[in-house]
Parts: sequence; structure tokens; C-alpha cells
Amino acid sequence: MLPHYFTVKEQGEHEIIIQKSRFIAHIERAESEEKAQAFIQEIKKRHWNATHNCSAYLIGEHNQIQKANDDGEPSGTAGVPMLEVLKKRDLKDTVVVVTRYFGGIKLGAGGLIRAYGKSTSEGINAVGVVERKLMAIMHVKADYPWLGKLENELRSSVYQLKDIHYSDQVEIETYVEESQIKNFTDWMTDMTNGQAEISQGETLYLETDIPV
Repeated sequence: MLPHYFTVKEQGEHEIIIQKSRFIAHIERAESEEKAQAFIQEIKKRHWNATHNCSAYLIGEHNQIQKANDDGEPSGTAGVPMLEVLKKRDLKDTVVVVTRYFGGIKLGAGGLIRAYGKSTSEGINAVGVVERKLMAIMHVKADYPWLGKLENELRSSVYQLKDIHYSDQVEIETYVEESQIKNFTDWMTDMTNGQAEISQGETLYLETDIPV
């Protein structure tokens, strides 16, 4: 699993007009080629009367799956520039379909490349980008007199507090990057004079919005 990567925040769409043609970018997250293909077919079905439904997707930790489809546009003028946008934005597990309704004015090869690239880029900006960081949930159990100090120190630290549970002892859950687990454990041990029980829980991806 990658320690971190970027992908689109959510499904969405964004429309622009270029020389009277409508370009509608449909964006979705897809962790498998099957999901990407299902999304493409869904858009094609919805916009069955469009002039073109061009698509591109980039899937896998190391971009193992890359596909681009011009759907009737001149070869290399639609799907490839769309795919290039995904690569330049360093996005993973992302599929995009750009629907075009022809407005009567031909754009030429260069114009099509710019139009499909612009539609994809603006579509991504509209739905948003997130960074997914691989985090371990660290559990710290301690007696109640430690609660105030632990909570205050955590809230002013680089670590992100997840939750606090109250039972016989207080248990604090914190998101910690895997590379920082030892530092976190040592820090908690020192802070509590070794009187806290520290354990590692599940590992998951935590998402943070990235300004675009």
C-alpha cells in the first residue's frame, strides 16, 4: 500500500462551451478497471445522443492500468490529452468521460486536444482533489489524571486526534503515519513516565482536501 497518493474527491461533472460545442466532463474515483468501465457505460447510456463520449482512466498504485478512448474523434485528440491531464495532476484510481455535443464549428486537431484537456482539468478542479495518507490508529490507555495533559499535548502536536473513550481508564485514539509510530510511542511513553498502555490498531487511509 502506498504511504500516500492523490485522487479525486468525489463523483461530479462540469460543463464548458468551446466554439458552440458543449464539453461535459464526468469525473469518478475507480479502484478497478471494472468500475471504470461501468462508469463509462453509464455516461454513454445517459448521453446516448451525444456526438462523442471520450474517456480515459488511470488505475493502480503504479498506474498499471492506463486507457484512453477517442470515441470517434480523430486519433489522439481526445482520450490521450485527457489521460495526460490525469498523469500531470498525479492522480490515481481516476476515470473521466468527456461528453461532446457538436456545435457546428470544427476545432481542428490542436483545438480538440486543448478542448478535451481543458474540460478534464476544469472538471477535476470542480470536483476537488484529496490526498490519501496511510495512517495507523494508535490507542493510548491511561488513568484519568493523565487525560488533561495528554489531550492538550496531542491537540497542539502534529498528530491528529481521532476519538476519546471513557471507561475504567481513558483511551485516546490518534491517527499516526506508519513512519512515525515509533516516535509517537516513545513520546507517549516519556510523557506518561511509562504509565500508559500503547498499542497499534487498524491501518487505513485518511483523506485531506488539496487546494486546486
